[in-house]
Amino acid sequence: MGTLAMSHTTREKSKLLSRVRRIRGQVEALERALEAERGCAEVLQQIAAVRGAINGLMVEVMEDHIETHLANPQIASDAKRREGADELIEVVRAYLR
Repeated sequence: MGTLAMSHTTREKSKLLSRVRRIRGQVEALERALEAERGCAEVLQQIAAVRGAINGLMVEVMEDHIETHLANPQIASDAKRREGADELIEVVRAYLR
């Protein structure tokens, strides 16, 4: 399997894991804010930060999915492109529910 065919999550594993660990830290900060009975404005800011971080991670992985499984000129099969599109559609639908 060539580098272009390799999954983004494999190629960028350490970078993505770093982002996930930062998100975990943000979620833990949100938990501490709730446990400490912080004001709603502070809790809302923590929630917004977590949501923004998750959205950023989703966009990064989604962008590479599109580049790897749809726009990649090495994909000769329409069936493979359709499979990549169907996977993306399924995830976007679940994400937007």
